[in-house]
Order: sequence, then structure tokens, then C-alpha cells
Amino acid sequence: MKSNIALIGFMGVGKTAVGQALAEKLGREFVELDLQIKKKADKSIVEIFQQDDEITFRELEIEVTRHAAQKSNAVIACGGGIVLNQINIDRLRINSRIVYLTASPSAILKRIARGGERRPLLEVPDPASTVRELLKLRRPLYERAADIVIDTTRINIDAAVEQIIAGLKQDEDFNLRK
Repeated sequence: MKSNIALIGFMGVGKTAVGQALAEKLGREFVELDLQIKKKADKSIVEIFQQDDEITFRELEIEVTRHAAQKSNAVIACGGGIVLNQINIDRLRINSRIVYLTASPSAILKRIARGGERRPLLEVPDPASTVRELLKLRRPLYERAADIVIDTTRINIDAAVEQIIAGLKQDEDFNLRK
């Protein structure tokens, strides 16, 4: 029986905020893969992209995903590009229900601007166009990986948490209790 909840989706859809709230509500460990990558590399994600490259980042992502996927009763916030390597989804699927958080491109851009965090993939002349292009490329991958889809465009964190729990309660192959 599966016991982890893995949150996937593009940057700015709420994976970290919703994941933290969900883990707290369910009394589960919260694991943020990007934070695990930073610890493993001993540098920021921006530095990994600048000093190494995206391939190095993706290799680290595969490694930390393998470790996180082996946990039980965890809420795992995945990076936006987790779906680019099918091995990540295959590993997560073994013990996790995969929840795809989505939002409109305009909501994503507003949230990213508010967050103040540097996003290497959006350090381009036209971030809005880049968001649309990346979403177009990744959306089918997110959708194929998802067990549950939640649109966070017009809902708050608590509502997203409640929708996830409602979806999991309908899943007889998922252990919602610890």
C-alpha cells in the first residue's frame, strides 16, 4: 500500500507551500527535493546551473529522488523538472500517489515575481514566453504522471490541501493514516 504523497508541477504552482501545509495537517515528514539537491551539492541551484550545468542538476535530482522515494508516510515536494527523467516518476510511483498541482501562466508569473527567488530557467529576456513554452513541453508529462490533479490558480493553500486529502480518501490503494 502506498503511503507517500509526491507533489509535481511547474515552478510557482505551490508545491512547497501546499506540501508543508499538507505534511503538517497529516503529521508527516516533509521532504523538499530542491533543498536536498542544494545540501548534496553544497551550493544553490543557481550556482549548480551556473558553475556546472543542467545535466549535473538533473543527475543530482535523480539521486535525491531515489532516496526520497524509499521513505514512508512522507510528503515530497518535487522540482518542476522532475518529469523530464521518467526514472524519477517510476521510482516515486512505487510508494507514492502523485499529485499534479497546476496554475495558469499568469498566476505562475505573479507568484514567482512575489517569491523573490532566482529561477535559472527564467533568467531570459521574455520570462512569460518561456513559462508558456516550458508548460507546453511539460504539461503532457505532468498529466501522464498524475494520479490527482489540483488547479491552484484560484484557491488558497488550505483549499488545495483539502482537495488533495479528498482525492486520497477515494483511493483504496493509499494509506492516509500513518
